[in-house]
Amino acid sequence: MLFHAFNGRFFAAAAIAGFMLAAAGCQSSDLTLGMGGDKQAAKPQEAGKVTASSLRAYCPRVTLREGTAYFNTYGRGGRGSADAEEASQNDSSNIVYQAAITDVTRDCTHDGTTMTLNVAVAGKVVPGPLGKPGDITMPIRIVVMRGTEVLYSKLHQYKIHISDMTAATQFVFNDPAIAVPEPTAANYQVFAGFDEGQPAAAKPQRKRVVRKKAPATAAAPAPASEDASQTSISDIPR
Repeated sequence: MLFHAFNGRFFAAAAIAGFMLAAAGCQSSDLTLGMGGDKQAAKPQEAGKVTASSLRAYCPRVTLREGTAYFNTYGRGGRGSADAEEASQNDSSNIVYQAAITDVTRDCTHDGTTMTLNVAVAGKVVPGPLGKPGDITMPIRIVVMRGTEVLYSKLHQYKIHISDMTAATQFVFNDPAIAVPEPTAANYQVFAGFDEGQPAAAKPQRKRVVRKKAPATAAAPAPASEDASQTSISDIPR
């Protein structure tokens, strides 16, 4: 089964975003999914001032980058060129499953030196024309960043079982123990989304080898006759 994610790789999308939660195209959710969410709401504080109590209550939101919310699996396109393979994946009739992330959330705990996050991702899987009962593996990446520094990045191969071919199958994935340094400022970002990794490199096309016909061997010259010889025994140095 071949995997294909829309608009390229997840982590590249997060990097291009400039790591700003308010960037255009970002979608954030504060839904708790039963995890507690902002149960430790920060108290009002002076503008521009970060207090110890607010940092203890600080829990960065999860951002779902545009282009990483969907993941499709396709049937094999059969033998053929790379162009034929790509055309097969662009054919909607060749879809096995379509997965979509619908909600993201998180919960945080602090111990003074470490902030531990529990990040959850909820979504659904819909069978395609080639769908059949069985397991499906979805590549879900969770990333925690501080400015441009990657504090945590892990790609999870999350499996779920699909049995109902007539309706969507709901799923909830969570990464429960993400430990990062205790923040000294409210400058952490959390990203979640599908990430199939580096696309497979295109196979180099074989060069056609043209074998050249060997030139005809020239006939050896006939030995010179004694009359044509210009050297005699007496002429050879001794």
